[in-house]
Amino acid sequence: MIEIKNVKKSFDGNTVLKGISAVFEAGKANLIIGQSGSGKTVLMKCIIGLHRIDNGEIRYDGRNLPDMRFKEMKLLRREVGMLFQGSALFDSQTVLENVCYPLRMFSNMTEKEIAQRAKFCLGRVNLEPKAYELFPSEISGGMQKRAAIARAIALNPRYLFCDEPNSGLDPFTALVIDRLIKEITEEYNITTIVNTHDMNSVMEIGDSIIFIRQGEKEWEGNRHQILHSNNQYLNDFVFASNLFKKVKEKYSK
Repeated sequence: MIEIKNVKKSFDGNTVLKGISAVFEAGKANLIIGQSGSGKTVLMKCIIGLHRIDNGEIRYDGRNLPDMRFKEMKLLRREVGMLFQGSALFDSQTVLENVCYPLRMFSNMTEKEIAQRAKFCLGRVNLEPKAYELFPSEISGGMQKRAAIARAIALNPRYLFCDEPNSGLDPFTALVIDRLIKEITEEYNITTIVNTHDMNSVMEIGDSIIFIRQGEKEWEGNRHQILHSNNQYLNDFVFASNLFKKVKEKYSK
């Protein structure tokens, strides 16, 4: 579980986060949504530790991130998996080598153990062995996302961060990736935080959702409650398209 309390962050006198509090539970897909410029990306970077907060607490199962020393931070890094927007695989390495990379960097495994673990993770995300020796440029965007997820879970993380995991994917592949993230989250009881613009993701896997607006938490709930929300800012954001407006009308009756 990750708990944030009264998190504030400013840049050059411009306040971006205005005291946000939330609880992200293990075994659930925790989504952060909001318009561009709302502060959701800054919030995720603060939770990860890429930005130092001005005020508040960020607790990883009770451990307050702002109070951690270098050694404690280093240990925490080994418990964190990251799925980057665009996958961020190394172009010069094969799919298998990409997944082996964090194991070589942060574990004491032998080369045999590293290869076994990497192949297990690639199998878990349903990539076929024939793809293991291919380079990222030789596989589809959906396969790249799968490989990136395999790399993110290679060290068996307790916490998983996903930044726009469906960026650049077709609707069907995006749905597959959403379900894969949710399956892995539940299977390994990971605290997963997903930063997304994709409303299909919200409706498909949103176990817990916070809606950020102008640096503040405007709404909190789940994918079922969002259909019945009376928050106008949330409705304008989530149900902007005609399709989702019809969905809203159907479930509001």
